[in-house]
Amino acid sequence: MPRIQPDNIDSRPAEPAFRFVPMTRDQAEELCGWRYEPPFDLYRWADWPRMKEEGIEFGDDAIRERQYISAVDAQGRMIGFVQLFPIVGVTRLGLGLRPDLCGRGLGPAFARAAAEEALRRAPGDAVDLEVLVWNARAVRAYSKAGFAIEDTYERLTPTGPAEFHCMVYAGA
Repeated sequence: MPRIQPDNIDSRPAEPAFRFVPMTRDQAEELCGWRYEPPFDLYRWADWPRMKEEGIEFGDDAIRERQYISAVDAQGRMIGFVQLFPIVGVTRLGLGLRPDLCGRGLGPAFARAAAEEALRRAPGDAVDLEVLVWNARAVRAYSKAGFAIEDTYERLTPTGPAEFHCMVYAGA
């Protein structure tokens, strides 16, 4: 299992090792129970029965198998997930850390590892992600991981229009 090393060993504690595995049905169900503190609570998923019944995202077995992977720690516990959404010439990432791990400095290593995993799976693709402009914590983490803002635009969300940055991975 690869060990994610911090950029500055003297000032930051070692980050936990994790590996990427196909997302299982049980992990998908667990993910539906994750609850974030406001204002990040908008990132929660619908409950599992609804996700499964309506075939929403990882509730659809075929979509889950093609696009979703879990990050697990050495004990096999899910610490995060990655969606690898294919666009022609681009893999767009959707990322999420388990709520109790957010804000602890793991974001840059997690985002960098996810981008590298995307490149390993589709070496010819660019890797990008979208992040809400107001989410300064995520923008900082992605910047530290090697992503740079390429564009800013407004798009419709379930709660109305919102402004997003598109950040492209340039490497660590």
